[in-house]
Amino acid sequence: MIKRRSIASATLGLLGGATTATAIIGRAPKAQAQEAATAFPSRAVSVVVPWAAGGSTDAFMRVLGARLSTDLGRPFVIDNRTGASGTIGMASAVRARPDGYTVIVAPNSTYAIAPSLYQLQYDTARDFVGVGLLATMPIFALVPRNSPVRSIADYVARAKQPGHREVYANPGSGSTPHLAAEMFLQLAGIEVPDIGYRGGAPAVLGVLAGEAGFIFQPVSSVISHMQSGDLRPLAVASLQRSPVAPDVPTFAELGFPGFEVMEHIAMLAPAGTPPAILARLNAASKAAMDVPEVRERMATLGVTPDVRPPEAWPAYLAAETAKWREVIRSRNIRLQ
Repeated sequence: MIKRRSIASATLGLLGGATTATAIIGRAPKAQAQEAATAFPSRAVSVVVPWAAGGSTDAFMRVLGARLSTDLGRPFVIDNRTGASGTIGMASAVRARPDGYTVIVAPNSTYAIAPSLYQLQYDTARDFVGVGLLATMPIFALVPRNSPVRSIADYVARAKQPGHREVYANPGSGSTPHLAAEMFLQLAGIEVPDIGYRGGAPAVLGVLAGEAGFIFQPVSSVISHMQSGDLRPLAVASLQRSPVAPDVPTFAELGFPGFEVMEHIAMLAPAGTPPAILARLNAASKAAMDVPEVRERMATLGVTPDVRPPEAWPAYLAAETAKWREVIRSRNIRLQ
């Protein structure tokens, strides 16, 4: 006859074994995910840059991508998919497998501004996760070498003359430079038509060719032209002067208090990408930008590394989107 106490002990033993087995099984997916992240990447990573080659985001990612390729031992291949403020590239990436082998590197004009201007087939907050914010860069207002304009005050005065023929280069409807220009025009009380281009590099070429006489652009895509004198900066749209061009005043100094427009570059991945892979990409990006040669190269582009963790992405995205939604509403900005 088996005693009740023996039965109870046996039962508890079985339950304890089952609990231990369950715990081991429960830990297995986490362990597997960690192992997969440690082995990541085992093949090439496609980096969708939804703006033109030669533009500010593209220039930044080519520097970072080269270092990531070296550090992680697999190529980071840039895929420029342009149009509609970068939303075409975003739409293509949202359909990719959430395994870390397709990521998007885009400015705030694409992930935070475009949703307030376009009817999109995706929702940035729902359909993407953040590897994290990576960097910021200032935006300059510039004129070509042969322009008679020597200051923001000069430009405003010319644009207020009846029958003026000023036009500005728009690198993409809804882009950060486009909104910067529209904010400036409204605050200055002037009306200047724009010429549209498919990206920053074509817009800069348009100004150099004399098609337009004024442009807002992130420093990385115009720094060589600033150094050569082909483009003359009139003001910088940050609250402090840029170390790239310390003699160039801020808009606030010129009578536009609080005028600030910065380009924020972030890396995103399709929703469902494992957190361990997001963390690995984030850590690798931070390590790459801590390398002295990379930091030096970034400095020549006017880029300030600002790597934030994936956990900070949702709050940052919500705040940045809300900020630009209010700017668009208050300035009554519409796509042409």
